[in-house]
Order: sequence, then structure tokens, then C-alpha cells
Amino acid sequence: ACQVAEAHALDMVKGQFLSHWGTDGRKPYHRYSFAGGIDAIQENVSSLENIEALTAKAVTVSLIDMHTSMYTETPPKDGHHQTIIYPYHTHVGFGIALRDYRLRMDQIYVSKYVLLDPIQRRAARQATIIVSGRLLNRTHIIKGAQVYYESLPTPPAIDWLRTPRSYGMPEDPVQLLVKLPADYYYVNGAKGTLEVRRDGRFRVPVNLFRREPGLYTIMLWLKRNEKEPSFPATQICIRCE
Repeated sequence: ACQVAEAHALDMVKGQFLSHWGTDGRKPYHRYSFAGGIDAIQENVSSLENIEALTAKAVTVSLIDMHTSMYTETPPKDGHHQTIIYPYHTHVGFGIALRDYRLRMDQIYVSKYVLLDPIQRRAARQATIIVSGRLLNRTHIIKGAQVYYESLPTPPAIDWLRTPRSYGMPEDPVQLLVKLPADYYYVNGAKGTLEVRRDGRFRVPVNLFRREPGLYTIMLWLKRNEKEPSFPATQICIRCE
């Protein structure tokens, strides 16, 4: 996470912009996944254009101020604050870049709940791949999975990168349901395809369903217990060309 955050901070300070997108058009979960990550993440980015001095003390004070400004946000514009306090994060990586008097900070908050078996990150169009692994805590509950499709990223114009905007997942994901025991069916007649074992192992075939090139992101949803809401535990990106 730190390496991915640092690379994006450097990209932003070189290009003199602040964005969740990079100069290659990729979003945070694309960068993290194609660097080898499998976990669900959220990102905060922050910038200062004219810091007081280039001393270690001045840079440190500026970074603290940047983080504090995000943490102390109040509703309704408190997206950075909500990312920081999100209760299902387990790790965080920081990236910092300084050029002249311009400073950029990238924070990647990670939800690490799953260990994945080796998986291909490139596949043929309309292929079916197998996603398998195990829960780090087998008392957690797998609730299902979603598969998102989006077009391949392309480098955006610099003016686009300099316009503030939030990021999110694509619309209309394909739902993958937990496989039911024999003689049980969902209301639509489906049995489910996501196999879950008592020891925390799971396995699911994922169809990369579009004829066009694109990126697929596989999101596994968990609960820590039945009283809590579900949350995403993976964002596994697969590139099809």
C-alpha cells in the first residue's frame, strides 16, 4: 500500500494536480490490485501548493495539517473523515511526494480479511476464471460476491485531472450468490455458485462476460458477525484485451 501510495503521490506532484485518477487513467483500486493487492481499499489524497519551507520540520507540520483538515471534516462534506474512521480497515499505507514547494499526500486504507490463492491478472475476453482462497478468520461470514465491468482506462487530459471529483465502483455489478445446500434454492430458482466451507475456504467461478476489452473487479462481501453489516473485503482486478 505504501509503494502504491507513494507512486501516485509522485505522479500528482509531477503533474501539478490532485485526483484519485492517475495520469494513466487508473483509479485507486486498479493501482493497488495490479501492484499485487487483493484487498478492498479506500483512498484519501491531499495537497499543498506553497509550503512554508523545505525543512523536515516544515514538511512534517504541513503533512499533519493536511491530515488534520481531512479528519476534522463535518457532514455533509466529510468523505475523507469517513474514510479515516471506517471500522473495517485493518491497515493503512502512506505516500508523500515533494517537488519545489508543492506537497502531495496519498493515504490507502486497506481491509485485509482474505488470503487468496494465486490468480491470473490478465485473461481472454469472455473467459471463466476461478477465484479461491480462505478467510483469515474463519468465524467471519461470506455473504456473496459482485463482479464489476468497466472500459480500459485511458490517460485523461490534465485539466480533467485538476478538476475535483470523487470515485466509485461502476454500476450494475453481476451478483454471485453463496451456494445453497441440496434441495434449497433462491427465490429466482438459482442454487448459487460461491462455494463456502466451514474451515473458511471459498471458491467461485467468475465469468468475464463482455465481448469488449475491459477491466473486471471482483468484490467479496463479508460480515464479522451476524449483528454487523456486510462490507467489501476484496477488489481483485482482471484485465481483458
